[in-house]
Amino acid sequence: MFAIDYMKMNVFEGLVLPFDKPLTWTSFQLVAKVRYHLCKKLGIKKLKVGHAGTLDPLATGVMILCTGKATKLIERYQYQTKEYVATLELGATTPSHDLEKPIDQRFDYSHVTQALIEETLPRFMGRIEQVPPSFSACKVDGKRAYEMARKGKEVELKPKVLVIDELELLDCSLPAITLRIVCSKGTYIRALARDLGEALGCGAHLTALKRTRVGEIKLDDCYSVESFEAWLSGLTAEDLAPADQRQ
Repeated sequence: MFAIDYMKMNVFEGLVLPFDKPLTWTSFQLVAKVRYHLCKKLGIKKLKVGHAGTLDPLATGVMILCTGKATKLIERYQYQTKEYVATLELGATTPSHDLEKPIDQRFDYSHVTQALIEETLPRFMGRIEQVPPSFSACKVDGKRAYEMARKGKEVELKPKVLVIDELELLDCSLPAITLRIVCSKGTYIRALARDLGEALGCGAHLTALKRTRVGEIKLDDCYSVESFEAWLSGLTAEDLAPADQRQ
């Protein structure tokens, strides 16, 4: 667990709180939940809380929250290297490249072998260009791409440069494969699934995603929502207050 000396901490001066984001929760919901419990404990109405990197609702794993003045650290954490474990299904695609939308097309994947996958993966390593998914928060003419895509409008996004440092095949149980990915800020794993499926000639979509590391912070360092609430319940409002307000 990420060590916090609560006798020295101060939510206003700033805390860095790593969480394992629950499945189906939005990043905003996690921030709101943590802010609610901290405000309730302190007996206040407002507290600055932000997160260092969005996770899709269907993804779980490391998400770093910062409070008070520590929100100035958000950009630093956003630019740190991230690690993911992703499961893909070959031979089928969805408009969102994950399970947000139902399968729209199926393709033959009988030609795909583990050897072919391992030969193809290096094409996606290093400095590459990637077109973000249509169902993403990228802006087009001032509007979020996903807002337009969900209305059935065609979305045209420009490719972005990113870096994939490591891309490892952890399991091959066709049509499912599991990958470990170490990458830079701005990498869409859904887009990687889309592009890998195209390169293999069979289509693919993401069926599970877990962010296992941000910089040096790993899953084992993270709170669950339940463990955070339990930890917080053992503190007093004075423990969380500024030092000059403690008795």
